[in-house]
Amino acid sequence: MYKNQLPILTSALRRVESAPIQRRSLLKFAGVSLAATALSAFAGRSVFAQVASGGIDLGSGDIGVLNYAYALEQLEAAFYTLVTKNFYGGASGRERALLSDIHAHEVAHREFLKGALGGAAIPKLEFDFSTVNFRDRQSVLTTARTFEDTGVSAYNGAGQLLRDPNHLLAAGRIVSVEARHAATLRDILQPRSAAFAGDDIVDSFGLGAVDPPSTVLKTVAPFIRTPITANNLPKP
Repeated sequence: MYKNQLPILTSALRRVESAPIQRRSLLKFAGVSLAATALSAFAGRSVFAQVASGGIDLGSGDIGVLNYAYALEQLEAAFYTLVTKNFYGGASGRERALLSDIHAHEVAHREFLKGALGGAAIPKLEFDFSTVNFRDRQSVLTTARTFEDTGVSAYNGAGQLLRDPNHLLAAGRIVSVEARHAATLRDILQPRSAAFAGDDIVDSFGLGAVDPPSTVLKTVAPFIRTPITANNLPKP
């Protein structure tokens, strides 16, 4: 069922790997090539549900789970766009480079999922970053760490909800990058410490945190102005 509903994400990933490409080329590929592939499967129709209150329902099945991931990637990309547009005072060259790379990754993730979902993708969301002081290093980096930690636990929790192994593989490859972001930001905030893999995110078995969509959406709700419901997502 799901193999016919969505393009095979791994084939797109393999095409990216087939030749070295620069970041801008990757973004172009994710936003154009994947979109064209997805649109052929979803031409003229949208399968996510609009909520009467003006909000957005993520949908059901694998589509709903991927829309859930897409919503989170929209949030992260929007945040880092503001961060890198005007860096906080005193940002070192290393911090600027790292945050710029993270920004590029999140934009690539967002465009990849948008293109893969095609007509099934939820619309562009509206965000509220009024609680973030973008001129303050601690405020920016703490918020970034929260988003990355949340992203990791979200993907870890969503993996079991996916039915198509190709979608699970793609999600696994994204979450591995999110985990690198989280570790990097934790190291910047607490250099030369064990915080990069602290007990608050890694359990005694060496496994990363896992959170269900309900917990994740509650965590990010203060930053998302568009109402979102996830009532139709698969259950574990």
